[in-house]
Amino acid sequence: MNLCLFDLDHTLLPLDSDHEFGEFLIRQGLADAVEYRQRNDGFYQQYCNGTLVLGEYIQFTTSIWREMDVAGQQALQQAFMDEVVFPAMKPQAIELVEQHRAKGDLIAIVTATNEFVTRPIADAFDVSELLAVKLVRDSQGRVTGDIDGVPSFREGKITRVEQWLAQQGRQLTDFDRVSFYSDSPNDLPLLERANDPVATNPSPALEAVAHERGWRILRLFA
Repeated sequence: MNLCLFDLDHTLLPLDSDHEFGEFLIRQGLADAVEYRQRNDGFYQQYCNGTLVLGEYIQFTTSIWREMDVAGQQALQQAFMDEVVFPAMKPQAIELVEQHRAKGDLIAIVTATNEFVTRPIADAFDVSELLAVKLVRDSQGRVTGDIDGVPSFREGKITRVEQWLAQQGRQLTDFDRVSFYSDSPNDLPLLERANDPVATNPSPALEAVAHERGWRILRLFA
C-alpha cells in the first residue's frame, strides 16, 4: 500500500473553500458585506503571504455560525455545498482521487481549512480520512472558536499526518511511495517529506520551487 495525501483548496478544488465560505455567509445575509468582507479578504491575503495567524482567523471565521443550533449549522453546510462546492468539483479532480483509490492507496485530505467547512467536501470526494483544523467544543458540543490540538497548517500538517498514521501503527517510512498534491508554498514542509511531491495548480512561488527541485507539476484546472 502506498500513501496519497491531498491538499484541498486550489488543489482538488479550483477555489479556496475558507474564503468562499465567508463570501457565502455575506450572500446569505449573515455577515456584513463591507466589514466582514474586508477582514475575510485580509486574512486570505495573509495566508497567501505566509503571515496568517491561524488562531485569529479561526475565531473570526467561526464567529457567524457557531451560535447556531445544530440544524441551522447543517442547513448552512448543505447550502454551501449546493451553491458553491458541487458546481466547482471538476471531473479531472474526482478522477485523480479515484485513480489512487483504484491502486489501493491509503488516501487522506490534509487541509488548513477547518473541519466544519471541509467535512462535507471530503465526503463529496468519498474520502473518509480528513485531517483538517479541529475545533474545540464545550461541554454542550458547541464550537468555541479555539483550535483543538495541532492545526493542520504548514509544519503542523506533518504532525497531524504522523499522529494519524501512529493511531494505525504506521509511519511515513512504512510506505514505498508517499504522494502529496498541493498548490501552496505553505505546504513545503510536507511536500519535502513526500517522495512523490506534486505541485498541483501551483502558485508562482511553488512552481518555481518545483522546477528547481525537479518535482512533478500537475495542472488540473485551466
